[in-house]
Amino acid sequence: MEPTYVLSDAERDRLAAVLLSVAKHPYEDYEDFSRAVGDVVARGEVPGFFTEVCARIRADRSSGASDAHVLRNCPLDEEIPVLDLDDPVADKHAKKKTFVGEAFLELFAQLVQTPLLSYATRFNGDFFTDVVAINRYSGMQTGFSDSELVYHNDRTAHPVRADFISLLGMNCPEGDFVYTGFTDGRDLLAQLSDQDRLQLREAQFITPFDVFSRDNNKDLTVSEVHPILENHHSFRYLDTCTTTAPGAPESAKDALLALKNAMVRADKTRHRIRTGDLFTFANQDGLHSRDKMEINDPARARRRWLLKTYAFRDAAAAEQHADRWLDGVRGRVGD
Repeated sequence: MEPTYVLSDAERDRLAAVLLSVAKHPYEDYEDFSRAVGDVVARGEVPGFFTEVCARIRADRSSGASDAHVLRNCPLDEEIPVLDLDDPVADKHAKKKTFVGEAFLELFAQLVQTPLLSYATRFNGDFFTDVVAINRYSGMQTGFSDSELVYHNDRTAHPVRADFISLLGMNCPEGDFVYTGFTDGRDLLAQLSDQDRLQLREAQFITPFDVFSRDNNKDLTVSEVHPILENHHSFRYLDTCTTTAPGAPESAKDALLALKNAMVRADKTRHRIRTGDLFTFANQDGLHSRDKMEINDPARARRRWLLKTYAFRDAAAAEQHADRWLDGVRGRVGD
């Protein structure tokens, strides 16, 4: 996938200097950290090129021109720690002393006007999480493993799902080729008949919770009965896992098979996230995957680290879930 914008080294360093001035800690007090980034914006310290890029992405999303964008050569922390994959979250908190990557993701979210959210039972409720190969999940179907991932949207089984996901490449080994695939929901929709669309809009499907979610909350087993197709082109689907609910009619099973066929035919975008890349895309209005195209050093490839944020579509979408917020923290949901 061609980048939407490639920062020059001078632009990257200029923006990094601004982000280094944010003196708050994103993992100790996210609200203070978010306000400090907002103050940088309010004081007019953000370089004009970056506000223009973010405005372009916001316009593309609003017009429907594109829901997937790449920025290259983004600012990162000068020192990127090597994480202990037994407990990378605790290790990150112990080793990471600067927060340029986190400030960059927060700034991007504020400029494209997509409020961040976090999950109270995941990673201590952090708003900035890590896509890394945690040792105990090796080979499992979860984003926190070293495996490929089928087409899905994040947290399919959960009642609250992010509208957008942003992934910032912190450590992406050059010799190994891992791609993130993306299929726009509009392209999937175009491959489905009117009858199949109607069936997919009915609440007659279920999705099991992923292993990581179950480990964090033992009460989670299978989702409520849900539709697959929502809004205009939002797909709530985890390939090979989402299935028809008990008692669903044959027409629901036929529609599910039609969706699987549509996924094969629909246009796809693939992007190899490099160190310093930001790949941002729709979570609900599309499906994404992880494809290991060429791994030349498995041990090195397991060190791949992406810093990740979940975001609501806009302030109105965040407000819809206000009753799920905990402890008055903006955007934090319960599961």
